[in-house]
Amino acid sequence: MSGMSAYRLRFAIVVSATLLSACGGGGGGNEAAASTAPTATTAGVVMAPAENAQSQASAQPPTSSPALGDERRAAAAQATSQSRSNACATIRPFYWEIGNRDGKLVSGSVAGRRTDRHYDSNTVMAIASASTWIFGAYVVQRQGGALSDSDRKFLQMRSGYVGLDNCGPSQTVDSCLASGTNGAYSAGADGRFDDGAGHLQKHASLAGLGAMDNVALAAEVQSQIGSDVALSYARPQPAGGLRMSPDAYALFLRKLLDGHLLLGTLLGDGAVCTDAQTCGAQQALHSPALASEGWHYALAHWVEDDAARGDGAFSSGGAFGFYPWIDATKTSYGIVARAEQGGGRASALCGRLIREAWATGAAQ
Repeated sequence: MSGMSAYRLRFAIVVSATLLSACGGGGGGNEAAASTAPTATTAGVVMAPAENAQSQASAQPPTSSPALGDERRAAAAQATSQSRSNACATIRPFYWEIGNRDGKLVSGSVAGRRTDRHYDSNTVMAIASASTWIFGAYVVQRQGGALSDSDRKFLQMRSGYVGLDNCGPSQTVDSCLASGTNGAYSAGADGRFDDGAGHLQKHASLAGLGAMDNVALAAEVQSQIGSDVALSYARPQPAGGLRMSPDAYALFLRKLLDGHLLLGTLLGDGAVCTDAQTCGAQQALHSPALASEGWHYALAHWVEDDAARGDGAFSSGGAFGFYPWIDATKTSYGIVARAEQGGGRASALCGRLIREAWATGAAQ
């Protein structure tokens, strides 16, 4: 079997339905995964100026040729997104986009059988745990890139604050933390990776954001990542409460790529093991990532570096199916966007195919 055939087969492996089911920022599934009704109804592909492709350089990424033109890449990505026989066929309708630090390169709105739902670049939706990457960038920017050991522990989800279930829309950061067992600390989880929204909730409280409601928290985050990144909180929950459009999130990803946000230089930095079967229960307890894959977790984002099936991309997928990524070479970004209960696993599988199609110029 050729290397590329093996790579495609790896992406086709059926994985556990636990992917990202807990990645809505802790209780994110309690929020209606509905998007605002967009005005546009046409699907299409948008081409932008060419990108200088670079070879992939991480955990078994797709082979990429510098001579591979963006027109061919775009055609491959479009064909992959429109396929009726791959993982993307199961998530219609959805919006997808690929770009680089200079802007969008190719995108499309894929229609589905549901005529009441359409996604495009301006559709505002609940993004669940894709919120964590935003807050991570906020923390890094506020700290001037000089993170304390405590900052890292919280951003790596190793703080021991694993009790948070959900925040109410009218609460503040601290009132949410004080509800029920939301602020519970587990000494047994301290120092071990355990995915959950409590880590960032507690960090926000300790950072002086406790009195902030949805509006105040949004303004505070924008004070560091830029007011041009349009966002709003439906719940004052840093790890899962944001509503954003793909267009706004793409701007955030471009800021990571072009150096405007310091977290862009720290992608993958200090990544910790998340799979107890790989590194033992002494280091990891619970991960909602692909259950059959040993990903790592860095500063509020995933590193898809499973030894057998990973391509080294950085990502922050949410339970409702909003799946953003930056490729392993840190030269391109991508988004698969939709808002459906329990949609995280399928969106990630589709997004990885689109990412491979762009990297190789071959439809998947």
